Amino acid sequence: MKKFSWRGLSIIVFICVTAFYLAPLAIPNLPEWWAKNKLKLGLDLKGGMQILLEVDTSALSAADARGAVDQNIKIIRERIDQFGVAEPSIQKIGENRIMVQLPGVSDIQAAENLIKQTAMLEFKVVAKRDEGKRVLDLIDSNINANLQFFPALAELDKLDKEIMAEDDSLAQPSSGVFSSLIRPGELDYEVQYDSVRLIQDLLADSLFQQMIPAGWQLALERADTSNPRADRIIHVLSSAVELSGADLAKAKVEYGSSTSTDPRIANKPYISIEMKREGARKFERVTADNVGKRLAIVLDNVVYSAPNIQERIAGGRAQITGRFTSQEANELAIVLNTGNLIAPITPASTSIIGATLGADSIKSGTMAGFIGLALVMLFMLFYYKVGGLITDFTLIFNVGFVLAMLTAFGGTLTLPGIAGMILTIGMAVDANVLVFERIREELDTGKTPRSAVDAGYKRATVTVWDANITTLIAAFVLYQFGTGPIRGFAITLTIGIIGSMFCALVFVRSIFDTFVVTGTKKTLSI
Repeated sequence: MKKFSWRGLSIIVFICVTAFYLAPLAIPNLPEWWAKNKLKLGLDLKGGMQILLEVDTSALSAADARGAVDQNIKIIRERIDQFGVAEPSIQKIGENRIMVQLPGVSDIQAAENLIKQTAMLEFKVVAKRDEGKRVLDLIDSNINANLQFFPALAELDKLDKEIMAEDDSLAQPSSGVFSSLIRPGELDYEVQYDSVRLIQDLLADSLFQQMIPAGWQLALERADTSNPRADRIIHVLSSAVELSGADLAKAKVEYGSSTSTDPRIANKPYISIEMKREGARKFERVTADNVGKRLAIVLDNVVYSAPNIQERIAGGRAQITGRFTSQEANELAIVLNTGNLIAPITPASTSIIGATLGADSIKSGTMAGFIGLALVMLFMLFYYKVGGLITDFTLIFNVGFVLAMLTAFGGTLTLPGIAGMILTIGMAVDANVLVFERIREELDTGKTPRSAVDAGYKRATVTVWDANITTLIAAFVLYQFGTGPIRGFAITLTIGIIGSMFCALVFVRSIFDTFVVTGTKKTLSI
């Protein structure tokens, strides 16, 4: 009866595990539980988007700033997961930066908007028409007294006075220079498209904010994406936050019935929101106190909708309506459900990798891998004959093992990863060269093939371990302190080294013992 061999069992496990995880790459129509184990391709191979984000923690306390980046990463990851991007990579870079890689993303703008949206949700009461007029008049008065600090408005004021001077009966314009940018509409104030940019710049100006009377604020309504040149509505809001995103329990996209009598939702997507218990109480109080007024739903200082409060509303349910496409409504629901970013983020750089470039990278990397593998195999075959043939046979398993382990542990194959794989082919051959040269030395002393193989492996094993462990240490350092592609290279290199050592010291040795140095063989082709 043949003795049980741990070496033989380990080889069987090695082959079976490799075949199991490589099968989905080559065999179609496998069961779902098996087919889901597919090799992930990195951004440089698949194409997609990479965005480097800068986290602004200047307004946070030291304690909050320490965890702000990690918390932002968690929120961004939740948003991307709900957006449906497969295999995203989100990493912290340095102290205040986040690197986001989204392989396979085609709608770059939608993805970028989803990531960087602060999602500061607030509910604020809209000023009545006469209150709004009074606020605008006060802003005009304040600006006129400080016109020299607003060059764009000063230039407009100068033009207005030149026009009015052409008629001797008109000494001054009837309204202030700021109010001249805003015209009363049927229900709201409106800003013509040509003046929208100027209004946006003013609203972002901290000095202009000081011109607005205390207790009030101005906010533009969301732009109509179907008509980008349409006039924008501007609201005068109470600055008091009646409810915030912290009061929100969940948000979801719904579609209004085509027979609905409400034109805001009839046959349109809208976001249905539900408050937490405390939020529901606040919502009930706010609606009871402001019946007949309008309540603006403001996200990141942009008004999404401002419905009229007709009665006290209990239950904490509300709707965000607007001119949404289905995709826009879905993206808004995602950012509302994932909460506010702890600290604002700004894109520091954005890179877009085209699908064509990704395909070219795959082609070039695969070609380089095949050429490298073929040259090494030919050298081993001609120089070490049968020994080289055995090495070539195990090299194929070694490459397969690297791809299988990347699949098993959810790793991502990148161009640097392919470089790491090619390097491990060289490392695998190097271990076999050490062993074979020791065996040759033993044969030259007159030993039998069996004794030469035993002695050769015994003498070479320590050297092989030394060489590979030092490389493993280097790979560990690269992984620990590197980022992105450097980590991919380190992972592939580590898996390749483990596979190459197993192939050189266990797999090849087993083939020698089983098929080459059997019986009383006098010669050894090596």
